[in-house]
Amino acid sequence: MRITKPTPAHALLTIAALALSLALIPAALAKGKPGGSGSVSSTISAPVMVADANGDGLPNWNDTVTFNVSTTATAQPYVHVTCSGVAYDSWRGFFAGSLDSNWNFVLSSGGWTAGAADCTASLGMYTKQGFKQLSSASFHVDA
Repeated sequence: MRITKPTPAHALLTIAALALSLALIPAALAKGKPGGSGSVSSTISAPVMVADANGDGLPNWNDTVTFNVSTTATAQPYVHVTCSGVAYDSWRGFFAGSLDSNWNFVLSSGGWTAGAADCTASLGMYTKQGFKQLSSASFHVDA
């Protein structure tokens, strides 16, 4: 076996290759995280009126609302709305191709036939560990 002494050019190429590979490590670690920077940004708005039965501009029982959502965490975000003191628990996939025909929530249910409630809309995503909340907005629904 013959061992040759590396030339200065060979050593320079080796150092350059090592420096380049070390420079790419942060990008490789960030891969798979939307935005590529490793940081995640998610927001959900207060309810946006879709159908306002009494025209007061505020959510009331049996009105229809939606939410403006934004997230860099996933291409398939979900919104989960729950209201305390009443039987209301509803989900919508907020992405093209979702099984939901629209992204609207009617603020009533078989168990919520009238009255006010305090509600929370949670923006999130599904992971191997279950639903991961990314952001939320609380709001009041008048009777």
